[in-house]
Amino acid sequence: MFATAKAHKNLHKLRFYAQHTFHRLIPGAFLQRQRKTLLRELKRFPDDEQQTILYRVNYCNQLDSSVELPEQAISLSSFKREKSGTYYLDLLSVLRYFPPELRFCHRFGDVTTVPDVPTLVKSRPINDHNQNSVLLKLNRVRHYYTVKDPHRYDEKLDLVVWRGSCHQEHRRQFIRDFYDHPLCNVGDIHKNALGQPWHKHFMSVPEQLKYKFVLSIEGKDVATNLKWIMASNSLCFMRRPRFETWFMEGALQPGYHYVLLKDDYSDLEDKINYYRENPCEAKEIISNANRYVDQFMNAEKERLIGLLIMQKYFERTHQFFSD
Repeated sequence: MFATAKAHKNLHKLRFYAQHTFHRLIPGAFLQRQRKTLLRELKRFPDDEQQTILYRVNYCNQLDSSVELPEQAISLSSFKREKSGTYYLDLLSVLRYFPPELRFCHRFGDVTTVPDVPTLVKSRPINDHNQNSVLLKLNRVRHYYTVKDPHRYDEKLDLVVWRGSCHQEHRRQFIRDFYDHPLCNVGDIHKNALGQPWHKHFMSVPEQLKYKFVLSIEGKDVATNLKWIMASNSLCFMRRPRFETWFMEGALQPGYHYVLLKDDYSDLEDKINYYRENPCEAKEIISNANRYVDQFMNAEKERLIGLLIMQKYFERTHQFFSD
């Protein structure tokens, strides 16, 4: 099982790098001409789909007024590969559709604060003052990995599962409280936990999908496992999210897309028992979660949304350009 899961994940990575290699072989001038055609595709969708696309664009890019970029903003022509290679490749794949003289600010990695100027990021805090954090689909090779769930909900184990590295105190506290709970198979896989009773072996995604309930716990920013949980036949348990990405975690509705837990997880046992006794409600939430994930699975729409977000970014930063 482990070897098969590892091979599947390696194939996912291989596809990612192959797609970017092919994309970089396409001349930038061709992509810039193609942008006009791609943006016109919006009008070909039914009205309800157009509204959904524009909702996502305006959710990720909430710049509502014009603003000047600082002098340190860089242009595409001077954008060089950085240590975060996957972030660079994902951002470059969108930028190459635009003229190379256009300027932008970006910040790679787990971004947990709002920049002072409009900045392209993977993540941002969920609040009413995050307009300068413009979300793009960055580091997608890590955050948008899903597997086909072969198990029906009724066939799964009546327990909650979680595996991860406990670098943050809220994760460490959770593990200390629940590592030996009879309804939980949870553990810290980091080497720093070796010798502690809460240290557990690594579990692949397919192994975790044998469980009815999968816990999603934010780390430094968003929880990496949230997407594959919501794409599966298992029920997602989590606290209200503090951070969001392209996946629009802030738009998720508790009790509809996932099971909401208290911040200290003190109601975890009660929630497990409730959904063990009410499988129909659990399946309804899973169905809602699956539909939510579906909107991120269409590659053409994802590309269009990324282009529209960047178009809006350049317009809001006084960079009007002629085609």
